[in-house]
Amino acid sequence: MTSTGNIVIIGNGMVGHYCAEQLVMHGLHHHHAIHIFGEERHDAYDRVHLTAYMAGQDAAALALHRQDFHAAHGMTLHRGIRVTAIDRTARTVESDEGALPYHTLIIATGSTPFVPSVPGNSGTAGLVYRTLDDLDQIRAAAAGASRGVVIGGGLLGLEAANALAGLGLATSVVEFAPRLMPVQLDDEGGQALKQRIEALGIAVLTSRATREITAGETCRHRLVFADDGILETDLVVFSAGIRPQDRLARDCHLAVAPRGGIVIDDACRTSDPAIFAIGECAAWNGQVFGLVAPGYAMARTVASILAGEDAAFGGADMSTKLKLLGVDVGSIGDAHGAIPGSRSYRFIGEADGSYRRLVLSGDGTRVVGAVLVGDNSYYDTILQYVQNAIRPPADPAVLILPRGEGADLLGADALPDTATICSCHNVTKGAIRTAIDEGCTDLASLKQCTRAGTGCGGCAALLKNVFETDLEARGITVDRSLCEHFSHTRQELYSLVRVHGLQTFEELMAQHGNGGLGCDICKPAIGSILASAWNKPITDPLHIPLQDTNDTFMANMQKNGTYSVVPRIAGGEITPDRLIVLGQVAKKYGLYTKITGGQRIDLFGAQLHQLPDIWTELLDAGFETGHAYGKSTRTVKSCVGSTWCRYGVQDSVGKALDLENRYKGLRSPHKLKFAVSGCTRECAEAQSKDVGVIATENGWNLYVCGNGGMRPRHAELFATDLDAETLVRYIDRFLMFYIRTADRLQRTSVWRENLEGGLDYLRDVIIHDSLGICAELERQMQSVVDHYHCEWRDALKDRDKLKRFRTFVNDTRPDPNVRTLPERDQVRPADNLPETAPQPGPADWTDLCAQTDLVARSGVVAWHAGSQVALFYLPASTGEPARVYAIDNHDPFSNANVIGRGLMGDLKGQRIVASPLYKQHFRLEDGQCLEDAAIRLRTWDARLHDGRVQIRAKLPAMPDLLPT
Repeated sequence: MTSTGNIVIIGNGMVGHYCAEQLVMHGLHHHHAIHIFGEERHDAYDRVHLTAYMAGQDAAALALHRQDFHAAHGMTLHRGIRVTAIDRTARTVESDEGALPYHTLIIATGSTPFVPSVPGNSGTAGLVYRTLDDLDQIRAAAAGASRGVVIGGGLLGLEAANALAGLGLATSVVEFAPRLMPVQLDDEGGQALKQRIEALGIAVLTSRATREITAGETCRHRLVFADDGILETDLVVFSAGIRPQDRLARDCHLAVAPRGGIVIDDACRTSDPAIFAIGECAAWNGQVFGLVAPGYAMARTVASILAGEDAAFGGADMSTKLKLLGVDVGSIGDAHGAIPGSRSYRFIGEADGSYRRLVLSGDGTRVVGAVLVGDNSYYDTILQYVQNAIRPPADPAVLILPRGEGADLLGADALPDTATICSCHNVTKGAIRTAIDEGCTDLASLKQCTRAGTGCGGCAALLKNVFETDLEARGITVDRSLCEHFSHTRQELYSLVRVHGLQTFEELMAQHGNGGLGCDICKPAIGSILASAWNKPITDPLHIPLQDTNDTFMANMQKNGTYSVVPRIAGGEITPDRLIVLGQVAKKYGLYTKITGGQRIDLFGAQLHQLPDIWTELLDAGFETGHAYGKSTRTVKSCVGSTWCRYGVQDSVGKALDLENRYKGLRSPHKLKFAVSGCTRECAEAQSKDVGVIATENGWNLYVCGNGGMRPRHAELFATDLDAETLVRYIDRFLMFYIRTADRLQRTSVWRENLEGGLDYLRDVIIHDSLGICAELERQMQSVVDHYHCEWRDALKDRDKLKRFRTFVNDTRPDPNVRTLPERDQVRPADNLPETAPQPGPADWTDLCAQTDLVARSGVVAWHAGSQVALFYLPASTGEPARVYAIDNHDPFSNANVIGRGLMGDLKGQRIVASPLYKQHFRLEDGQCLEDAAIRLRTWDARLHDGRVQIRAKLPAMPDLLPT
């Protein structure tokens, strides 16, 4: 390595690690030796989701990088090593390992918890909630305890309270201020949050100052308040704020702000030009930022400057959106209305305990802030108004009132160039327009150029909207082809399948496609179309290569490569015997359990080979598949209705059971959720569903096209006082019309927004039969209902289908790298199998499995000398022999072993596999990631020989490729 001096990062937290990633992205690791010091014994991990660790998730699942990240990029990680001093004159950092010289130093030491000097705050009465080790101490202190107290009602305090409650402790929150979250919320917002948290069984004490902690009489400790009140508890967790960790800076005489924090300028430089500071340890214009996003912005600034680019940190938006103990909380801009002359609109929903405040400038021309408690569906829209100075509607109150038709929606053309479209990679609308200027005329090239949409994927719909709107504004015809393999929209392909009676992907490709294997866009879309049109089992061997991993294995893949199991519990109604079975199954297989928002029980952490055994037990107990894995009908939520509730006017549970049993198994462009409320008090939240039904004295009111998710929308009243038969008839027509005409992965809400003529047009089609198709829609729906089948019951009867449920086709061990709950840490390879096999020589072919273990146009996984090898099989075709590709099963973006369960296809003539988790594409030939040139998976030579699959190391070996 040619070095021009060491770059040293002190701090291996979220911001320090992100800075290292940014240095790599700018190629600085090619010219500098980069050293990262981390005081903790752990690799960099996600502190934002510490509560998941308390709930039983393994620490490895919180890791921010794959284990070989530093070595693969020539960086040195000093894990568990504390830097004790900085010598600015000698330009060295001192640690237990000695002195290390630096050319550039980046301090990312973060912050420390503030613990007030309350007498008695030690041991189990002086715990903090900051690191994995802190959480281990809390868990140990909770053993044998019954009560816990958190001192501090801010963001982290409420997270800590959630953790204590999750450990089974009776929990109280003590806050010095008169309200919870005093920095983010106003008085009314704090009161609304308090009511919701108390409803969850957590006591909230505000305006309380703790004077001392003494020995308790009924518990370990007693809190004595300034007003002489007392509260007994077994443990005390302090979460009274944070303080910048700036000791190293003070000791070497760098400038420090009066209230703490290393002083930095717009370049994030300290008073020493060779030293930068980023994250919570830094003070910019006297302000310390306690969120991770500003730290990331600082890290990007430093990396850009070191790479010779112009960059500046200009502060950060401290708006926050989060879910605390299951309660939505949002704070945007000037939430308190502190700007002189500002005026506010408030909405208080006493029925559901929601509160919303909108703050406008004095002249009413700008939205400057907001507070949201109980419903964050308004957050994204209001944030765009604030960040981009968009003029509010004539009646600004519509931004926080229960939504009417289109009242809160912003078109892509209304967003300024500074609007952030992809927050994962900080891609603005202006950057997208620049990419189009430079020749990006399709979404695939746009994503590759800007990286927009390649992170969490949550911006996909907005990204597509902005992209197509800009193309149309330039007079460019937008290509609405499904993908490069089909020059048709989803709607057109659906019609072609129905009109011509096409039954397979291959038939559709031959008659109406552009050739090739297909891709992760067209394969699942056409698989869904075929299922909707003909109601054939998705487990049919012809359809397996079309399915995402969730449909292939009829379970939801989680981020660590395990699956969740969700049996159907129609309407949320379950017998005690079946409830017991779920508990027994979860205990037997070591599964984490959670009640879902759709009134079902989700069992998390099942490995692939366990799924058939789990479902055998569930089916024997009378359960059936819940289709939680599919783009299909998911749940019909219900209140208890007239059966139990004194306000109920109709049997909402019975109606929910009827609807769920009628529409279960219905495949659609996107997932479908229903709800039935037994009266207008709306306890089932029917007006937030794709199909909502609310009882009246005279029948049922029908609401359509609502949903939560990335673009929340209230459902609209479609018809009133319907009898049971008419209600079902209208729902039949509505759903089948949506399935026929919606775009790929389009929720009913977005479909409705794009319908020319709006709700009146939809009523004409569904109620008045303006297109003359209602009888056909009803017949098609009845056919779906008549031919329902439980997909898991079908699979368990078929020996060939069950062969798919093997972690490794040549080995009976489970995946040894999976970690979920602590009790599952005992999972190890089978005792009679060696952990690793002798490594063959570079020219040797190794026999892996039989050719019959392979799945045509799809993947399986084999165990090979301590590595996991994904095998993708392409059968012989005209002019081309059969081919096997062997590629590392480890996905570097998720750190899970899942590549073998991805979709095989081709893009621009390159044969690829799409990761089943985050959809990055890897070339099967050489493992190159198409979205990130720095990432390449290991590959092997592979061949078919005498009915066997054999592999060997590629010749010549590629030195930059490391085995997992």
